[in-house]
Amino acid sequence: MSESSTRDPVVAASVADGEFVCTRWWWVRHAPVHVDQGRIYGQTDLPCDCSDARLFSALAAMLPRDAVWVTSHLLRTQQTAEAILAAGDFGPVSLLQDRDLAEQDLGDWQGLDRKSFLKTRKQQPGSFWYAPAHERAPNGESFADLVARVEPAVARMTEAYRARDIIAVAHGGTIRAAIAMALGLPPDGGLAFTTDNCSLTRLDHYQGSDGDGWRVVTINDRP
Repeated sequence: MSESSTRDPVVAASVADGEFVCTRWWWVRHAPVHVDQGRIYGQTDLPCDCSDARLFSALAAMLPRDAVWVTSHLLRTQQTAEAILAAGDFGPVSLLQDRDLAEQDLGDWQGLDRKSFLKTRKQQPGSFWYAPAHERAPNGESFADLVARVEPAVARMTEAYRARDIIAVAHGGTIRAAIAMALGLPPDGGLAFTTDNCSLTRLDHYQGSDGDGWRVVTINDRP
């Protein structure tokens, strides 16, 4: 994906004139998990299925070279990153790990049968999740807690790798949290977005002399 195809002329001219410093976040959700036996897994460390060589080849072609790569500490994000790297000509890459990019900790709900659990819950328009954004799982986190965890992690890495491409292989909840942050939405607004397995979400951070902001390039782009 070329820079010319993802920036409009006004933004491209501003960057060229030195008005902004752009740090590009390429968010990829991990490959599908098939060994969950229909149970809620949250931060349970399950492996994922990386057998679709054609999909990973297409995904690798969408991503930039010479990027910083980061995953959560959970196995499924590391396996997905390694499968992408194996499918493309990226050269030597060091995979960084950041626990703050992990999926929402669903506490005591983890391990419960998903369908049975959802039958006991009051369905609320706009939640699209196990619970409304501010409801905390027993001994776990709420989605709002996840947003509060992800936001400073993104800010920290944006500062550390300013003007770089950052490929973050993470989780559906983590990516929705990043979208809510970029758009200035309340946490429940982030739950309205779909993030499919192996989809790409691109969020560009612009730092200027008078402040900073985000530009959404693509959400849930599926190779």
